[in-house]
Amino acid sequence: MKERTKSALERTISTHPRLEPCRASVERAYEVLLAAFTAGAKLLLCGNGGSAADATHIAGELAKAYLLRRAPRPEIVKKIEAGIPGPDASCLLALEEALPAISLTTNAALLTATANDVNAELVFAQQVIAYGRPGDVLLGLTTSGTSANVVRAFQTARVLGLSSICLTGVRAPEWLSDLVDVVIAVPESSTPAVQELHLPVYHALCEMIESELFVA
Repeated sequence: MKERTKSALERTISTHPRLEPCRASVERAYEVLLAAFTAGAKLLLCGNGGSAADATHIAGELAKAYLLRRAPRPEIVKKIEAGIPGPDASCLLALEEALPAISLTTNAALLTATANDVNAELVFAQQVIAYGRPGDVLLGLTTSGTSANVVRAFQTARVLGLSSICLTGVRAPEWLSDLVDVVIAVPESSTPAVQELHLPVYHALCEMIESELFVA
């Protein structure tokens, strides 16, 4: 782990000392994500309400630059500079290297069709079936640890051979750790308080991954 990567977690815990008990689980989540991205696998994310917004937030931080400029790979730059049919394509040089992170909370057509035609508990699980492949990672956010549609997604991930990470709170049931590879349970119980601590956790993870993959 690079020094910049380590400092991202240290700074987060220093700013939010209540997260000290989560240090080991955050480090493990980082390792799972790093292994997946290094292997070319992708991250799927889900959650409800504010956690749905968090899922989309995380995807946005990973699928473009977060804190660092991520210049396109040299082979991409070379092809752009060689010329592409159509209007001047030099603006493509501003594209940033991306990590494949997909929020499962935004496809209204698929979400509503699954809820109406199949089972509302399966709105995320159906997308795990569609997009998930062995080696991918599912990250689910559930402040209680019992959100039915997130749990069904984790169960589907287990069946398909995906790794899994859960961001939750202290109310999470004990059985969750048997279902999910990494449980990050922040030391709060009310939904707003749990979500307030989820943000620094996932910002730290995004910074750690970016630092490790995009800093020489």
